[in-house]
Amino acid sequence: MRSSTDARPGAVRTDGQRLLGRLAELAAIGDTDDGGCCRLALTDADRLGRDLVVTWMRELGLQVSIDGIGNVVGLWATGAGAPVMTGSHIDTVRTGGRYDGAYGVVAGLEAVETLKRADVTPARPLAVAFFTDEEGSRFPPDMLGSLVYAGGLALEEALDTQSIDGSRLGDDLERIGYAGPTPCPGLAPHAFVELHIEQGPVLEDEDVLIGAVTGVQGISWQELTVRGQANHAGTTPMALRHDAGYVAAELTTYARRLALELGGHQVATVGRMGLQPDLVNVVPKQAVLTVDLRNSDEGTLREAERRMTARAAELAAAEGVTVEPRTLARFEPVTFDEQVVGLVEQTARALGHTVRRLPSGAGHDAQMLARMCPTGMVFVPSVAGISHNPAEHTRPEHLVAGADVLLHTLLALTGRHEPDGGVATPAGSSGTAVAGGGRR
Repeated sequence: MRSSTDARPGAVRTDGQRLLGRLAELAAIGDTDDGGCCRLALTDADRLGRDLVVTWMRELGLQVSIDGIGNVVGLWATGAGAPVMTGSHIDTVRTGGRYDGAYGVVAGLEAVETLKRADVTPARPLAVAFFTDEEGSRFPPDMLGSLVYAGGLALEEALDTQSIDGSRLGDDLERIGYAGPTPCPGLAPHAFVELHIEQGPVLEDEDVLIGAVTGVQGISWQELTVRGQANHAGTTPMALRHDAGYVAAELTTYARRLALELGGHQVATVGRMGLQPDLVNVVPKQAVLTVDLRNSDEGTLREAERRMTARAAELAAAEGVTVEPRTLARFEPVTFDEQVVGLVEQTARALGHTVRRLPSGAGHDAQMLARMCPTGMVFVPSVAGISHNPAEHTRPEHLVAGADVLLHTLLALTGRHEPDGGVATPAGSSGTAVAGGGRR
């Protein structure tokens, strides 16, 4: 049997056909007949996807554990110490693609199978996880399962979360059979690395194959309820209206102006809006809209929130309506471990790939695991930068290349193997070991 230090990047590679085959098999669950997938968290489609991935884990001889929020971890119990963990999620948005989240889970399993078939045993345990409700599309907030795993949200509070269709998270978890006995928060890994499609256009635009992700933007999600007065659309003079729909529309356009004014990495989106009574000839009495603000700088994100709140108050006073805010999610920007980021970068170059550092504009489970252990991410290009869309696509050769980078990054973290063939600390050329086992 070979140790992990015998496995050079050129000697051990993932099996692309096997990787792509598993991705296609998982994508068939929740297939929307237009190239996309719909596996909303804790629905029957999510249950079937979970069952399939757990079957793969057990076929690989992994020890499967399920915690109280439904997070699933498959452990290769080899070596000693805290495990190096990889993984992502398998739930999707309603109009999702086949790679978002699922790619990182399937590639993690492929890394395990590749090492086992090559008779390479890591010096540390290796774990592959998928976390509950990463998307937040059915139960807010996003990254809910990994947030509970990392101790950022109490299990009892998470279980009482109400879905957009009125069900309780804990009840749905029981219904699909994934309310597990493993305690939350979970055990801190030695390190965590998540492989993901970029979901943006930067890598493709710059013709770069691998992204070494430096961190994740801060996220502010709010739901605003505007309450005015319903009235006849023909007989009510404009100056005497209390139009909730008008205020919602003004806030929508202001969100765009605000992002452009602040510039940099600031983005703003109104992604959902509903009017009541929703009739063509009635002034709306109520509007409910969501505002998604993101920035890699916490101070600028706070300024965006302040300006949005001030504009809502100004419009409410002028129109004679009320605006009631409700926080759906709030996460500060996260900076990933410099040594893990450097290791991803170094590994990609050793494998002959172009690589650049970049932040993530989307939220990921890795930002929650960064509270517990040294963490990093690997990105591969998204064609045209499209995601959360059935047209989401990444070229097969890019998917395989990303899986190879993940494999050898994990191997370095588990076995202290350096991509240049030497034996050093898993942190890279700095000579400083990656710490594991502690919360931070």
